[in-house]
Amino acid sequence: MHECLSTHGHGFLNRRDFLGRVGGFAGGIALLRLLGADGLLAAGAPIRPPIDPQHPYAPRPPHFAAKADQVLVIFCVGAVSHVDTFDYKPDLVRFDGLKPPGVPEVTFEGPTGNIARPRWTFRPRGQTGKMVSDLLPNLAAHTDDMCFIHSLTSKTSAHPQGENFLNTGSTFEGFPSLGAWVTYALGTENQDLPAFVAINDPRGKPRSGKNNWGSGFLPAAFQGTDFNAVKPLANLARPDRLATDADRAAREFMMRLNAGHLERFPGDNDLAARIASYELAGRMQLSVPDVTDLAHEPAIVHALYGTDSGSELKREYARNCMLARRLLEKGVRVVQLFNGADAQANGVSNWDSHADIDRSHAMQAEIFDQPTAALLTDLKQRGMLERTLVVWVTEFGRMPFLQANGTGRDHNPDAFTCWLMGAGARAGFSYGASDDLGFKAVQNPSTLYDFNATVLHLLGLDHERLTYYHNGLERRLTDVHGHVIKEMMA
Repeated sequence: MHECLSTHGHGFLNRRDFLGRVGGFAGGIALLRLLGADGLLAAGAPIRPPIDPQHPYAPRPPHFAAKADQVLVIFCVGAVSHVDTFDYKPDLVRFDGLKPPGVPEVTFEGPTGNIARPRWTFRPRGQTGKMVSDLLPNLAAHTDDMCFIHSLTSKTSAHPQGENFLNTGSTFEGFPSLGAWVTYALGTENQDLPAFVAINDPRGKPRSGKNNWGSGFLPAAFQGTDFNAVKPLANLARPDRLATDADRAAREFMMRLNAGHLERFPGDNDLAARIASYELAGRMQLSVPDVTDLAHEPAIVHALYGTDSGSELKREYARNCMLARRLLEKGVRVVQLFNGADAQANGVSNWDSHADIDRSHAMQAEIFDQPTAALLTDLKQRGMLERTLVVWVTEFGRMPFLQANGTGRDHNPDAFTCWLMGAGARAGFSYGASDDLGFKAVQNPSTLYDFNATVLHLLGLDHERLTYYHNGLERRLTDVHGHVIKEMMA
């Protein structure tokens, strides 16, 4: 608590005095709230968006001038190996087959094996010469536009908790996701589509399921709506027996009934929010079928994404990528695109590669590479990256050595890579570094709190002041941690 005080606040008390005066947890919370109200906390007063319960999705201004209006989060489920993709470590070739020094005998899943060279060749890319592996050749062509962070760390090496921590800032379930915080703060420009859409992998949901796009203790209006190009939202089609005019008249009649009912219970925010969600659902009957209909996209666009080539999983994921662009084009505030699902079989449903990483990562790359690169190309050609921030993430990294089975890499929460691209991100730049083997972050080690704080900042949001009062605490995405990584900004 002492560390949260401003310079002015420090003048009142030192740490020992503070603890002596607080007299317990409850007193500490009360004092912090009073200090915050008096402007003595470094973060300043909380900024709570003015939300009309009858119109929870109405657009709201950011805290300050934003670089990005929208955000696309591409999440590769299962933990992509950074040392086989974006984090070039020549020492892995030099020491290939040797026992790694200073490494525990047992890591997350089992005994430690030997150091293993990258499974794919690294080559210099673009004007920057950034070394990226041949596993993702199409994505590698975008290297000059990417802003890498090579020094990320996580609090956990378990997939469910890792997904939670990445998306919600907590390893526990029940906390709001990044998308929920953003739509709570900013609303959305398109009132006929959800403010926040989660596009699930055709293979299913990730390990933590809906918690990845949940609203937690925020109002339910701000949770993500999940559907994909293969399985669009159900029950949207108008029954054949119901004429268009009759359908419209019925919806207008229901809106009048809802308005009258709300007048009888003024100030009932829960009722207002429920009515607002029902009315959005009604509008979605007209808007969602249009945005999910990919048949009218030109053949050249389908060829770019690869919707008619490669494996069935790749073709389905390609359609999801095209859907992501269409949603962003329509003004959806947050789009979360998943590649990979809960692990039904090792390295098949997602990037979790404890065995035969050569085969499993190659399989996932065939699905992921061309469609994702096409999505970036499409956004850039349409000028959408000027105001759209693209975020590529995975829950943690993988070890620079093999497991004792000699074919897979274990989980590594102490060093991994993610990247930003588009509005506000510093193009052709790398921040931080892992050690010579890619085992631990050593240069500018950063937390996912820092990463999420940076994403919020690019959207014009102060991560320290975007709060929601819940159970006696001012809750926020970054908890009581995090700082904006300004070096990653253009």
